Amino acid sequence: QVQLVESGGGLVQPGGSLRLSCAASGSIFAISAMGWYRQAPGKQRELVARITSGGNTNYANYADSVKGRFTISRDTAKNTVYLQMSSLKPEDTAVYYCNAYLRAAGRALDDYWGQGTQVTVSS
Repeated sequence: QVQLVESGGGLVQPGGSLRLSCAASGSIFAISAMGWYRQAPGKQRELVARITSGGNTNYANYADSVKGRFTISRDTAKNTVYLQMSSLKPEDTAVYYCNAYLRAAGRALDDYWGQGTQVTVSS
């Protein structure tokens, strides 16, 4: 069984910073990609940032709305992904979900999700 556990959400003032973490655990054979999505009230879940690994190189892509403000990184040895969020805006307020596209032992590649962590940007 695979689990994704997120941490680091909370309340922050506009212009502030937060760092989200997500650790994957369980019977993991290989992780192809990890990323962060968010869902604001009344809106669809959207991709924030995603990082994939090819050999010794990581490839990151970002939603246009967060480029230059958010940075995604990954610790492969710890099966952990981070999202450093800076210059936060009220419109960044949402529940942030960790996602991993991985192969669990004895299973095909599939998407796995964390439980979500609330990020609120407000003065």
